[in-house]
Amino acid sequence: MAKVELLMPKMGESIMEATILKWLKKPGDTIALDEAVLEIATDKVDSEVPSPVAGVLAALMFEEGAVVPVGGILAVIETEAGATVSPSPAVAAPAPQAASAPVAAAMPAETANLSAAITTKIESPAAGRFYSPLVLNIANQEGVSMQELENLPGTGNEGRVTKKDILQYVADKKAGKTTANAAPAVATATAPAPAPVSSGAAPAASVTPVASVGGNMEIIEMDRMRRMIADNMIASKRTSAHVTSFVEADMTNVVMWRDKVKKEFEQRYGEKLTFTPIFIEAAVKAIQDFPMINVSVDGTNLIVKKDINIGMAAALPSGNLIVPVIHNADQYNLAGLAKRVNDLANRARINKLKPDEIQGGTYTISNVGSFGNVMGTPIIPQPQVAIMAVGAIRKKPAVIETESGDLIGIRSMMFLSHSYDHRVVDGALGGMFVRRMADYLEQWDMNRPI
Repeated sequence: MAKVELLMPKMGESIMEATILKWLKKPGDTIALDEAVLEIATDKVDSEVPSPVAGVLAALMFEEGAVVPVGGILAVIETEAGATVSPSPAVAAPAPQAASAPVAAAMPAETANLSAAITTKIESPAAGRFYSPLVLNIANQEGVSMQELENLPGTGNEGRVTKKDILQYVADKKAGKTTANAAPAVATATAPAPAPVSSGAAPAASVTPVASVGGNMEIIEMDRMRRMIADNMIASKRTSAHVTSFVEADMTNVVMWRDKVKKEFEQRYGEKLTFTPIFIEAAVKAIQDFPMINVSVDGTNLIVKKDINIGMAAALPSGNLIVPVIHNADQYNLAGLAKRVNDLANRARINKLKPDEIQGGTYTISNVGSFGNVMGTPIIPQPQVAIMAVGAIRKKPAVIETESGDLIGIRSMMFLSHSYDHRVVDGALGGMFVRRMADYLEQWDMNRPI
């Protein structure tokens, strides 16, 4: 009887794990090819995981709420349609921020062993703590015992040990600043934070004091996406040396041309013509002129991307942002870009993006002008090395150069804000790139056909 493992898909270059939101199928259910089996979530998108084969769901490897690494086994599917599998009673209701043990019922021994290697649930931890697969992998590689983990102060939510915590502990241990086999700390249900590892550590300094809240205040917990966005933004600022260059572009020709053709454009292509595809087209041309903007960093090496994949930041109804990606944007004409922009933006708002539509970006554009802002200093989405913010287009007096002399006229002006990683993008390259993009916009052909 053939068995197929359903794996956690890769959701993006910087995403190493995802959370199981909901199982759509239970053991014993018949599954069709490409039918959704479960819903998962990352900091960027919620998505469904389809079955790679038709068959019967034999076993679930994790409960709802579990954090699973990319490539981890989510479930086992028997490919023979008539297979009978007894449903597992081990799947319980989801617990916040808790990983689950593999579901044992109807699970072959070799699959159970493999699942156990992916994630570990502590049977009797001192504080009932959860350890992510990433933390456990680092602990295993560095020889950190479970006793040490249980006594390690965590800076995450509810005292959770983060990647930063375990790496700092490993560094301190190698430097002889901590005791490797400290006695377990005694914790109560109301005090989940673990005791210090040793007298040599200074856990008090790493504990964030609880703010005093008066009657005229309200505490609102961050949702899952906001917490992950916060982590990614801090990580980007720590990784990249951010510098921002600004250019003010005369958008008059673009504005007048769009006003002239937008009705005909919609009638011909069935798509509204916004400014975003125009910005993307200009960015693509500038990237072709300066390909060293379209890179990522790998240690001391630069990875030059031959594909031009443009991310476009889109606001969600929740107030969070998501960045769908137009892959191979250089292969689209303006009508094709308009169609892709509208489609991705619409599906982003209703949470219908596919995993491959939010990964693989090589350069990003953020339209802060849609919020009425004239400029911004955007944070680089890793592992990219640059991002462009386009501001609001505003009419203002400007000097117009003519053959007969300079004049003052009313022009539609817009700021371009180019943030780039100064580790690998110097001011000359970063400044020339944003200037070149502005040139393409200012030199827009008023007689351009649609």
